[in-house]
Amino acid sequence: MRELSGKVAARNDRLYLNVMTPAERLSGRTPTAADIDAIARETLRRLPSPFAQSLGDIVLTVEEVADADTASRVGLRHPMQLSGLYEGVSLNRQSVQQSGTLPECITLYLRPIIAEWRSTPFSLEQLVSHIVIHEVGHHFGFSDDDMHALERDAE
Repeated sequence: MRELSGKVAARNDRLYLNVMTPAERLSGRTPTAADIDAIARETLRRLPSPFAQSLGDIVLTVEEVADADTASRVGLRHPMQLSGLYEGVSLNRQSVQQSGTLPECITLYLRPIIAEWRSTPFSLEQLVSHIVIHEVGHHFGFSDDDMHALERDAE
């Protein structure tokens, strides 16, 4: 990997954000919402064109933590268990007769992501990219069980 400028590096002509250097991680620097947002947007930008084009005007936001009602609605007991959420009508359920719906949205939750990152050997980039791709999977109509099965099969 070679340094291109500041916090961007290249590996085999692909750009990767280098938001948290090893020195910053060891120094205790806590990732910000802007760090998470930058990684998420770069992940979406790197998606192959057929997938990226189908995302259309999907909204990406980073919030501190989900509220208790949101966590409960998706079957979780505590908001810190939710690191990302897709809200919208998945492609397999969209209709030409559909109108007046809110834009599709992927929300990433900062505090749960940081907590998970601190407890795993994975880089922040790997973790956030995994979460974003998981939420994009919901856009395509995959359930959590479907995506977990695909991950198991890919290992």
